[in-house]
Amino acid sequence: MYHIVLCDDENTLIAELKSCLQRYAEEHNIEFTYHIFYDGTNLLANYSTDFDLIFLDIKMSAMDGIETAQQIRKTDSNVGIIFLTSITQYVWQGYEVNAVNYLLKPLKYVRLEMELDRYFSRYRGKNGQYLTFANNCGKFKVLYKDIRYAETDRRNVLLHFEDKQQIIYQSMKEFSALLEKESCFTRCHASFIVNLAYVRSVENLEAVLTTGERIPVSQPRRKNFMIKITEYWGNLL
Repeated sequence: MYHIVLCDDENTLIAELKSCLQRYAEEHNIEFTYHIFYDGTNLLANYSTDFDLIFLDIKMSAMDGIETAQQIRKTDSNVGIIFLTSITQYVWQGYEVNAVNYLLKPLKYVRLEMELDRYFSRYRGKNGQYLTFANNCGKFKVLYKDIRYAETDRRNVLLHFEDKQQIIYQSMKEFSALLEKESCFTRCHASFIVNLAYVRSVENLEAVLTTGERIPVSQPRRKNFMIKITEYWGNLL
């Protein structure tokens, strides 16, 4: 299921867009959940990391689409944004906020279908490029490339990403199985999984990260870890 946001101050446009999306969902055997907002301020006040794709009108009275997108990008660099506009001169600003593309009003289903096909072939939903999770501190969306490592914390996992740390309510076994679907992650210890992109060197039984952090490498896992890191570094040449 994909969470689709429709943000436009015209009721008729929202109804038309929703109808086109429902047609696309039926024709492509996909499920959408809709979240409707009539201005950018309301969207930001109710923003969720569950959102996958946002259709955002550029010209709105309370807060325009460009400013709304700029605010969204401060906390969510991966959500898809497709601008809605009747004036092409504003379209170039969309590239500044990494928009997927734009749709001209009045809407045409053929163009919408093309943009959705493009979006789903590239982004492949929330599990393809980023991790979402919730804990007592709130909801989080973390790009895989921003995860440095994770370690066991009692029966849970402590995730280290960007300049933050957050608890994930899973066992290391469950969580590492998820991360290891991405080729840059590997277990180096029963209690640690590391992103090889951050490994600067390996010294005895420690992986030294580009941040200066040192991650233990257990003796039983050292041989496999060295193979993985050698392959990873080799692919960068």
